[in-house]
Amino acid sequence: MKTFLRILGIVLAFAVFVAAGLAYPYYTRWHDLETAIWRQKYFAWGLVVVPFVLLASTLLQDWMRPHLKMGTVFSLARGPRGIRTYLRDLPGAVRAAALVFLIGALCKPITLRTDERAVDTGIDIVIVMDLSGSMRAILDDKPDAVRGDSELDDKKRVTRLDTAKAVVKDFVSRRKSDRIGVVVFAKNAFILSPPTLDYALLNKLVSKLQRGVIDESGTAIGEALGAAVTRLCQPERINKTDPSAPVKCTNETQSKAVILLTDGDNNAGELSPEKATEFAVKHDIKVYTIQIGNDDEVDVEDGTDWLGKPHYTKQRFPVNPELLRQISEKTNGESFIATDGKALESSMHEILDRLEKTRFEAPRSSHEELFFLLLFPGVALVGFEILLRVLLLRRFP
Repeated sequence: MKTFLRILGIVLAFAVFVAAGLAYPYYTRWHDLETAIWRQKYFAWGLVVVPFVLLASTLLQDWMRPHLKMGTVFSLARGPRGIRTYLRDLPGAVRAAALVFLIGALCKPITLRTDERAVDTGIDIVIVMDLSGSMRAILDDKPDAVRGDSELDDKKRVTRLDTAKAVVKDFVSRRKSDRIGVVVFAKNAFILSPPTLDYALLNKLVSKLQRGVIDESGTAIGEALGAAVTRLCQPERINKTDPSAPVKCTNETQSKAVILLTDGDNNAGELSPEKATEFAVKHDIKVYTIQIGNDDEVDVEDGTDWLGKPHYTKQRFPVNPELLRQISEKTNGESFIATDGKALESSMHEILDRLEKTRFEAPRSSHEELFFLLLFPGVALVGFEILLRVLLLRRFP
């Protein structure tokens, strides 16, 4: 019975100190903590050890301490007991409660704030990237963006896709107030990201691109261009009840552009490049095309030899520079041909210099760290435990 009452007292003391620690966030930023995003939630698994810490700091301490065997303790048991006898489990309960808050702080709660709005000048851009099978061809003469990309081996030859990814990430990282989106395509087109100011997210998404994530047996330039124009325009029917009613462009940004990076010809998709170009012209969207490579034979990695060195074969991939030129001319854009990595990089920056910035109102998302709401009571409880052990509940062997 005494052991049960002692365990009950330990649990109640632990609950009281947890409640006391919660008083600080409750009276300061409780709503923010309730709606917080926990960025390192895996640390919450540490709460599993809290009951064991509570047990080891209370009951097990008595069981593991050396005992002096006596014939009888009857006379000692009848003696008076001080208050410290009943408070001997208090430091253990405080320690376990402190551990709860310290683990919570390690989970790094944050609160998002997106109510701020600011007027910026920039461009709405959608970068259209080719992921078809021909992008596995080697593209020599590495640009600075490739040499500075930690994900690429500087001693290894890089493909057209590797170079395009590095150049796009470098292009995005140099922007400050341009809303940029990404569309990827091969046999079909997919929206990787709508136009956004979250450049870190864009670079992370582009870094994960690789061959084989979509069907690479075709090149749907028309569908990809149509998807990009749709994301920039954000079309809306003037009469929503009439399916045949004309659409209007709801995007308030005047300067809109598509940068199309491809190394092939349109041979897939239901939407033709001509129709997609008409849509872009109708909504005053400029299309800048970059043809990666030409009609010459190129090296393509075809396995490795017995020493692990890559083996290359010569292949030729069809291109259609005339189609890309027509798309850019009709939309008042410009067409480029990049036969190597450095030419691709310079083409991207040359396009940016030609774009006219416009003013737009954009939401500013920010976040605030909330870990201190849990760290402060955790540290306070640790300090309280130290004071208890040093001043009130000192133990001697």
